[in-house]
Amino acid sequence: MKRLFTLLIGAGLAASLSSPALAAEPTMEELLNATDDIARGDSSIAVITMNVKTERYERTVTMKAWSRGTEESLILIEAPAKEKGTATLKVEDNIWNYLPKVDRTIKVPASMMGGSWMGSHFSNDDLVKENRLSEEFTGEITAKPADESPEGVYKIELTPKPDAPVVWGKIEVEVRADKIPVETRFYDEKGELVRTMSFEDVKDYSGRMVPARMRITPADKPGEYTEVIYDSLEFDAEIPDSTFSLQALRR
Repeated sequence: MKRLFTLLIGAGLAASLSSPALAAEPTMEELLNATDDIARGDSSIAVITMNVKTERYERTVTMKAWSRGTEESLILIEAPAKEKGTATLKVEDNIWNYLPKVDRTIKVPASMMGGSWMGSHFSNDDLVKENRLSEEFTGEITAKPADESPEGVYKIELTPKPDAPVVWGKIEVEVRADKIPVETRFYDEKGELVRTMSFEDVKDYSGRMVPARMRITPADKPGEYTEVIYDSLEFDAEIPDSTFSLQALRR
């Protein structure tokens, strides 16, 4: 489905293409594309804090992330000290992890794509999925804003197209009229809620309005979540080609 962490992703976490101004009433495709593109951009450099809370532990990780388009991203852990230097490289559909303690670069095999990324509620597979919601799902706008406020919310219900390679039975999307995503809920084929992605704390980064805080909450694990916060975000940054290479993992 979609790359919840292109995020970071795109590592992303990368860039929003949302327009700060409210113009004509947006189409459903425009609203869905705005949700997809919240973590995309031509290029970006971000400093990110990721907070993870599970039943067994809580952890905070500070990272720096470089991204270019939807195909290339590099995420480098800067804190805590015991994990400093750990890095993840994404190029197209491939992911490599660098482990500084053993000085090894490991390509993530297909059998591990469903595994947790860095102990969070995101999977390795979330990092590489780049298909658009509008391409894989049929949608219906189920609610519109009651007024013309740019913060009024559109609600969209999505069901998978017959041959779409997706695991979700239904997705519900809430997007503001100014094309800022509010919340996305993912359901399984039985109609049971699996996880929720929420977007909060909208800020202006270089003239682009971007939710500075994103949180994923698993429905079957009350109290657990993974939260991603942009501490800084630079768009249209000049990034050398060498950044997205195996050699860069050992920086």
